[in-house]
Amino acid sequence: SGKGGVGKSTVAANLAIAATKFGAYALTGSAAMLTEAIHSVVDTGNQAFLLYGQSRAKRAPSESHPFGYGMELYFWAFIVALMIFALGGAVSVWEGIDRLAHPAPIERPWINFAVLGAAIAMESASFRVAWTEYRKIAGDAGFFLFLRGSKDPNLFAILLEDLAALAGLVIAFLGVLLSTLGWHAADGVASIGIGLLLIVVAVFLANETRSLIAGEAASPRVLARVKTALEDDPAVVSTAEILSLHLGPSEILFAITLDFDDALSGPEIEAAADRLTADIAALDERITRVFLRPGKAPAGGPAGLGMAAGA
Repeated sequence: SGKGGVGKSTVAANLAIAATKFGAYALTGSAAMLTEAIHSVVDTGNQAFLLYGQSRAKRAPSESHPFGYGMELYFWAFIVALMIFALGGAVSVWEGIDRLAHPAPIERPWINFAVLGAAIAMESASFRVAWTEYRKIAGDAGFFLFLRGSKDPNLFAILLEDLAALAGLVIAFLGVLLSTLGWHAADGVASIGIGLLLIVVAVFLANETRSLIAGEAASPRVLARVKTALEDDPAVVSTAEILSLHLGPSEILFAITLDFDDALSGPEIEAAADRLTADIAALDERITRVFLRPGKAPAGGPAGLGMAAGA
């Protein structure tokens, strides 16, 4: 699970947890435990995909990809969403429905309680790390607003996976407990509940990564700072157009059209452009490319600011 960054040791740890859950299922026959085992396998695969996506995104620009490969991480995050939906959510719901049709008591439930209790403790620690990372980045932004505005799927996918994993474990624990107390159908109900939870997370992740793949602008906060820096410069009469695009979680491109003071000479405009380019790049370390060109504002005001929610 997550950590603000995916590591190989984390993938191995989750694979070990999955193996433990499969062992518990083999000994007890709990559908909820099988669902949790599948969830851990999917979680492990997701982190492996994100690791691979991070590696691909770090490649240097090439002739075929002059702006680099940062957006490739968005593609692999979308694959993660599909895996959660198909292998996590859909399979869990199917298993739960099958168990509802054939309810049976859970054998040796104490094994499930022990495994689920240990898993809850580990996932809680993992989620605490991810939550701390989120608080550092989000500041005063609300949780849902942060998820909608974040440009880094490595962070918000892991944060949601950790939250879903912890909630799923609690649901599985309750299912085993109720089944042990005599309501044998609770095991299947818990499996369906975990599956529906994963489907909701998958749909949200798919929608967010779809938007990133399509090309999202910088956040309103970053755009406002850039606009202020431009308008405060004495060489600029007005900002005709400010367009921005995230080339990856940590790379923002700006294409700006400015109405310079007509009294400036050619060399003075060039100097102003160089100064403004440096000033804009200094506003945020994620701003890696700035393109400026002189031009008048279109009738009716600025053509666009490329506004988007987020940080």
